[in-house]
Amino acid sequence: MSSVIAALASALRDLREPRVLALGLLPPLAAITVWAALAWAFAGDWARLVAGWIATTPWLAWVGDFGLSSIFIWGSGLAAFALLLPVMLITAVLVTELVAMPMIVPMVGERNYPRLERRMGGTFLGSVWNAVAAVVTFAVLWLVTLPLWLTGIGALLLPPLISAHFNQRAFRYDALAEHASAAEREAVVRTAGGKLFLLGLALAMLYAIPVFNLAVPVLSGLAFTHLCLGELDRLRRREVTRDS
Repeated sequence: MSSVIAALASALRDLREPRVLALGLLPPLAAITVWAALAWAFAGDWARLVAGWIATTPWLAWVGDFGLSSIFIWGSGLAAFALLLPVMLITAVLVTELVAMPMIVPMVGERNYPRLERRMGGTFLGSVWNAVAAVVTFAVLWLVTLPLWLTGIGALLLPPLISAHFNQRAFRYDALAEHASAAEREAVVRTAGGKLFLLGLALAMLYAIPVFNLAVPVLSGLAFTHLCLGELDRLRRREVTRDS
């Protein structure tokens, strides 16, 4: 828990640097602009498509049978909004990984872990595959659990939990690619999985803060880099202690 808090605190400190903040704001602003324009242009068609899907879902047929068709209107609006949110999140995170992480990882490594050997266990193709796997897993979880949004409680609990998994899955590879070997990366993910998810959950909750949420993607990159490099450093120290 303390290492998660320390990673967040270090990320917030780094975020105050003008160059980091400026670089971090560009991807989410671009994602919001593009998807908001698309949503405005195709909102009607999108809502009708979602409403048609809800109306033809077998387990929701009883709603129409009981004359509660107005629920379809409410449900289609909620579902359309629920499907737009993850698309915007995915876009912002992927653009942040592409644009910001190549600057974040060397900056954090040189400033906080200058003696940490770079073993270059990651590759560009590995980063692409990790991003694809993270997006596919996120999309499947979001779509499978989407009907639970209609329960109300599900709309509050599920998005942060799914986003937490996506955050840690998306950023951990790039955070470790430069410094860790492939075996070390797997060891960090295995031993620090709980910390990674907890950090992802904390960052997912920050998306609920207006305006500040624009900086959360780059804050996530910073925080996961701090946490992952810290865990890698501790892993190597334990290995040295065990071998001596």
